[in-house]
Parts: sequence; structure tokens; C-alpha cells
Amino acid sequence: MATHAELAARLLRDAAQFFRTLGEQNPPLADQMADNANVFEQIAGLVEQDPTGKIED
Repeated sequence: MATHAELAARLLRDAAQFFRTLGEQNPPLADQMADNANVFEQIAGLVEQDPTGKIED
């Protein structure tokens, strides 16, 4: 059974893939969707590496 953090990371990675697909299908939005995908991937990594970590302001 997956932990909450593992599930959250998986959902974030799925969302990143969604943004990439959306960008591929709509070239005018490609850069913005790639940026969104990258942010979701970065947060997925943070959740996996340190699920209770804090982000400094």
C-alpha cells in the first residue's frame, strides 16, 4: 500500500504529464505548459525526498 506522500508524488507526476500533453497539442501554450510541468515534477521530487519539509519564504 502506498503512503500519502507516494500517492501525492504520483498524482503530481501525472499532472505534469497532462501539462506536457496539453502543450504538445496546443503550440501557443507549449512554453507555459512546460513550465507548469516542471514545477509539478519539482514538487513531486520534494514530496518524495522530504514529505514533511518546509519551504522558506
